[in-house]
Amino acid sequence: MATVTIPPSVPSPAEDCELLRKAFAGWGTNEDLIIQILAHRNSAQRKLIRQTYADLFEEDILKELDKELSNDFERIVLLWTMDPDERDAFLANEATKRLSASNWVLMEIACTRSSHDLFMARQAYHAHYKRSVEEDVSYHTTGDFRKLLVPLLSSFRYEGEEVNMTVAKSEAKILHEKILEKAYNHEELIRILTTRSKAQLNATLNYYNNEFGNAINKDLKADPKDEYLTLLRAAVKCLTCPEKYYEKVLRSAINKLGTDEWALTRVVATRAEVDMQRIKEEFHRRNSAPLDVAISGDTSGDYKKMLLALIGHGNN
Repeated sequence: MATVTIPPSVPSPAEDCELLRKAFAGWGTNEDLIIQILAHRNSAQRKLIRQTYADLFEEDILKELDKELSNDFERIVLLWTMDPDERDAFLANEATKRLSASNWVLMEIACTRSSHDLFMARQAYHAHYKRSVEEDVSYHTTGDFRKLLVPLLSSFRYEGEEVNMTVAKSEAKILHEKILEKAYNHEELIRILTTRSKAQLNATLNYYNNEFGNAINKDLKADPKDEYLTLLRAAVKCLTCPEKYYEKVLRSAINKLGTDEWALTRVVATRAEVDMQRIKEEFHRRNSAPLDVAISGDTSGDYKKMLLALIGHGNN
């Protein structure tokens, strides 16, 4: 469900690199050419461009882009050009250095990536920062946030579709019991949410809904101002229907007084090759305008052009 459009005939990586080199040359940078190439190559093609650029010119194209571009356009192009595992490692590391809103970024990476992709991101973190993401997150968080985020990030969930209904029923009861007790940080509740496969969790939460008459996230709304509960609800949403979670992030980012470009950039860069089509459909369903119209009204210049290219503006 990616939204990136790849041309039917893609030039060789060497040809792309020569053009990009030209885009950086002279007094002004040719931003349109950068968008024309990078926004229309998939992750494997972008990886080859990076390798070829380094071989041809003995320079890292990320450093060239960093030197030539600025502001939100620079950030979207840099994030997009990175390998997905490297990008997740970068975002996670950045999140450990920012304030509490960054807990959301860590939760997002932990809950919406496949087990393999999360494992690759953890490996990229080791390689780049010479530490583990778990040690950095546990050092920079405290209390219930640490209790939830570290096992989420350490998880290697089973990816299959098999479901054990006996386990689903018993664990739905455990979740209901702990929520009734307001024991939102109970080790059993955290164990279930951080270790079970997504298929198993869906079965558990469906049983919870049918048996107790409420979706679990409704029961987790006891205190709407509790930041830990807000993060816990977001984790449930990310694990069960990520497009609904991302739609809400985009809606908040665009509808704010002043756009939240960090959130908008992150969602587009990380989901364009994954499930952006579903996110767009969800956004259109929930809002009076399609996502490309909302982005066009809220952003400008090369940043807007890059975002629209990545979400497949003009595609059916």
